Amino acid sequence: MTHDARAARAGARVVTGRHTDLVLLTRSLGYGGAETQLVRLAVALAGRGYRVHVLVFYGGGPLAAPLEAAGVPITALGKRSRWHVAGFLAGLLATLRQLAPRVVYSFLGTSNVLAALLVPCVPGARLVWSVRASNMDLARYGWLDRWQFRLERMLSRIPARIVVNSRAGARYAAAQGFPAARMQIVFNGIDTARYAPDAARRAATRRAWGIADDELLIGLVGRLDPMKGHAVFLEAAAAMSRPDVRFVCVGDGPATRVAALHAEAGARGLGARFTLLPAQAETAAVFDALDVCTSASTFGEGFPNVVGEAMACGVPCVVSDVGDSAFIVGDTGLVVAPGDAAALAAAWTTLLGESAAARRRRGEQARERIVANFALDRLVEDTIAALGLTGGIAT
Repeated sequence: MTHDARAARAGARVVTGRHTDLVLLTRSLGYGGAETQLVRLAVALAGRGYRVHVLVFYGGGPLAAPLEAAGVPITALGKRSRWHVAGFLAGLLATLRQLAPRVVYSFLGTSNVLAALLVPCVPGARLVWSVRASNMDLARYGWLDRWQFRLERMLSRIPARIVVNSRAGARYAAAQGFPAARMQIVFNGIDTARYAPDAARRAATRRAWGIADDELLIGLVGRLDPMKGHAVFLEAAAAMSRPDVRFVCVGDGPATRVAALHAEAGARGLGARFTLLPAQAETAAVFDALDVCTSASTFGEGFPNVVGEAMACGVPCVVSDVGDSAFIVGDTGLVVAPGDAAALAAAWTTLLGESAAARRRRGEQARERIVANFALDRLVEDTIAALGLTGGIAT
């Protein structure tokens, strides 16, 4: 069966013409910060007339919908499992040669490694990597992740450019042996039209979650991953004695992790004060519902989307000093040391001790900071320059 036939059978859309401007390569289109930025970039570039094609290892995923709505073609490469390698690589190389892209832009470790191995075999294609983490604690993950990072570091002189989405990430990558001279920082872009304060959306979401008008809601939004600091969040929540404060975590993860968080919340006596929800399709509604948004990550963050998105919704943030979180927040929120639950609880107490008017002003300043520094248009312009697409659109 030909690749086109396999792709069609999987519901993929394949462009057969040549002179594709940009191929974006990633593992999947599930919820995630890197995936969200890839989709925003692809849609924006397609809207400007660039011929963009997205390649994914695994088909489906909720973030495919905005690409399809914008007419951005997606090819699912049909990877069957982690160990399906030879046939998958052959299909990926054949697809790249067929699309004949000017630029291949790969996202995250596995995609970066595979692109470094295959793109040199695609005539005329320029390879750019996206590196999106800082100070990773690889001891918290499996041997395959550690091996992959070593391989990525070894291959890091192959891409023409390495785009890093945070200042902290650039320092970390350089310290790990990635070539600093090839790095360019391009901060994440926030869709400030979509992420904006909406009183009606706030009321509807809080009503659906059973949050009373006179209750204050503190939230953590992110996948259930060791880096995100959910245990620290729960410890801080248990230290808050105010009965009018509720807590919510929103994000997906393994069933064992979901069960562990429920058990830990129960053991800490949080009871009905704590809610754990799966990832939501409309995250703007999640942020609108909050009074304070928290990033409690203990390592690994580069530019956390959730901080920028919450700020764009006018929600003040308390963040751990990991990655560029403190830089993003500036003086609009509060910063604590990573892993310090007592400091996190104290920061929440400080914010919630302010008057409603003072918190509202913090939120307004937070939104102003995102609009001025991290809007989506800036991401698009900076990425066009980093990818070398400033020479015009393929015809």
